[in-house]
Amino acid sequence: MKQRRSYFYLIAALIVIICGGYLIYRVALPHEATTATTTKDNSVLVTATKQKSQPSTLRTPIDWQKSSETKPYPDLSQVKDFWIKVELKKNRTYLMSGDKVIYTMYSSGGAYHRDKETGKTISYTPTGTFYIEPERGASFFNNSLNEGANNWISWKDHGIYLFHSVPTDANGDYNVTEAKKLGKTPASHGCIRLSVPDSKWMSENLPTGTKVVVKD
Repeated sequence: MKQRRSYFYLIAALIVIICGGYLIYRVALPHEATTATTTKDNSVLVTATKQKSQPSTLRTPIDWQKSSETKPYPDLSQVKDFWIKVELKKNRTYLMSGDKVIYTMYSSGGAYHRDKETGKTISYTPTGTFYIEPERGASFFNNSLNEGANNWISWKDHGIYLFHSVPTDANGDYNVTEAKKLGKTPASHGCIRLSVPDSKWMSENLPTGTKVVVKD
């Protein structure tokens, strides 16, 4: 009898250990979003599970001197329905193929400020749908802002609103303090800042007429 009890206690202990380990494993997993449907008897049936995560190739920590992803940039000659989506509050710029994100770039749009007319807090970057314009170049410097950048390409008002690198000073050196804001906070006067390699790829590869959608 004592031997049977020992076996019973041993099996019970193993069950507790296994269940406890599983619970710890589930808690440690990243947050997941599930898609659920109901059956005829109103019981819930999970039909799909999608884990919310950034691309595994997205470079972390952020490095303004390197490409945002560790994978190669897309070959646009092989991409259908190519366009660009900018999400200001997320500090991200997405290269799109239809509804699919094919490359993610760290970015920083216009700083937020209170609009004098409406009293609302808005970005210096305009939102809406725009198109890549013919103007582009290797570098520029704006004396009134005492700031410049490299690898620029215009998407609104022919040289006013641009994609470009993190900012440079009058000597052409990168402003490291500003560069470290990339992908973390809106910081520009209205343009979209990108890492140095990302901006170079954009200025050299984006066809004139490419659609650009900027969202708040």
